[in-house]
Amino acid sequence: MRRVFCVANQKGGVGKTTTAINLAAALAKAGSRTLLVDLDPQCNATSGLGCEPCVGHPLVTGAPLREAVVSSGPGRLDVLPGSRSFRDIEAMAREDSAGCGRLRAYLKGGIGGYDFVLIDCPPSLGQLTQAALAASTEVIMPIQCEYFAMEGLAQMIEVIRRVMDEQEHELQFGGIVLTMYDHTLELTREVDDEVREFFGEIVFSTVIPRDVAVSESPSHGKSVIDYAPRSRGARAYIELCMEVLDGE
Repeated sequence: MRRVFCVANQKGGVGKTTTAINLAAALAKAGSRTLLVDLDPQCNATSGLGCEPCVGHPLVTGAPLREAVVSSGPGRLDVLPGSRSFRDIEAMAREDSAGCGRLRAYLKGGIGGYDFVLIDCPPSLGQLTQAALAASTEVIMPIQCEYFAMEGLAQMIEVIRRVMDEQEHELQFGGIVLTMYDHTLELTREVDDEVREFFGEIVFSTVIPRDVAVSESPSHGKSVIDYAPRSRGARAYIELCMEVLDGE
């Protein structure tokens, strides 16, 4: 069964795009045909894999998915690039609930050859994020191990539940992943305990450590798995990938 993941959090700087890039790369290296969809106007998921943003976003131009995707290099990972065009951003931001159906129809019309699709969302609860949630089968929420980790989560979860309650959608809670984890800090352990106590089994066992290799890899247009395969960050994303595959 094809799985479509929405990687979302309304807070910026929590490792959302980093998780989307590296989980997609790990799934591809595990032998799964994988597509990474960049819905964030910052286009970091696009540039982070060495691809160029497109002049017009396919969701606006209507270009067929098979013509719009680009290969990230050797392997089984393709990218649907984002667009930094202000016109495209405004057009997509204006989408109402009908736009959710359009994104869902666009993806379903072209993802027949993929085992996994990961959608990297903007750091907001706006229409783009809601459309991505409505087009997905699961949502993954990265949370940074810091003091404000729980801030705004109630709003995010309310949006997710609203989408889940709509009968025509098949969204489920894929899981919460703790990022920028530093086991030497008491604050990290406190956030870990609090999140796991509150959310229970939906929190992934794997945590993503603070690792300079994870921070450096996007500047080389590579996932951390390709950039520094022996690093702690690469191992963590491979372990997260195994958890995702075990959840099939």
